[in-house]
Amino acid sequence: MLLLRPPGVYAAQGDTALLLDVLGREPLRPGARCLDIGTGSGALALAAARRGCRVTAVDLSRLSLATAWLNAHLHGLPLRVRHRDLTAPAPGDRYDLVLSNPPYVPAPRPGPPPPGPARAWDAGPDGRLLLDRLCRRVPALLAPGGVLLLVQSSLARPEATVRQLRAAGLRTAVAARRRQEFGPVMTARAPWFEQIGLIEPGVRTEELVVIRGVRD
Repeated sequence: MLLLRPPGVYAAQGDTALLLDVLGREPLRPGARCLDIGTGSGALALAAARRGCRVTAVDLSRLSLATAWLNAHLHGLPLRVRHRDLTAPAPGDRYDLVLSNPPYVPAPRPGPPPPGPARAWDAGPDGRLLLDRLCRRVPALLAPGGVLLLVQSSLARPEATVRQLRAAGLRTAVAARRRQEFGPVMTARAPWFEQIGLIEPGVRTEELVVIRGVRD
């Protein structure tokens, strides 16, 4: 699906592609309620809408939401967009499917990044600034039988995500893995990754991991 992406909106890359592959294998009933957390250009939201889901896309970036809405309009797909904190949809909402490609790149700066493009990838020194919040909050957003599909890098400890989601009551497993070369942001930070022991000297690849959790 061709999507518009103005400067400042996260470009769908290998992580989005891997999550789309897993989404394509997920059984979905027509009219399933779907939440896309951190929608960016809307790639995941529109893939779910094309499958017949009723999709709500949330993002902190108004530009991203406008882009996702316009892409939905251009493809003739229904999409509801909401400007909200990535882990705080409206109280009482429950979803059959939650999708997320959250920020997960370890960053030297502690705390949330300032407004700007880096909000799409920077996630604190361990890469888990948003991942830990998602693990705490998403289980309560799922309807019985609801599914979470989340993608992250091996540098942000997927095992911690699996452990936290299981502790929150979800049946959780790794649904897909794929190794890829570092992109520009990761390459620029590789010396720091080496310094803090996240990667071995000379390593310039990461493993992308899609984690699937199901609420009973």
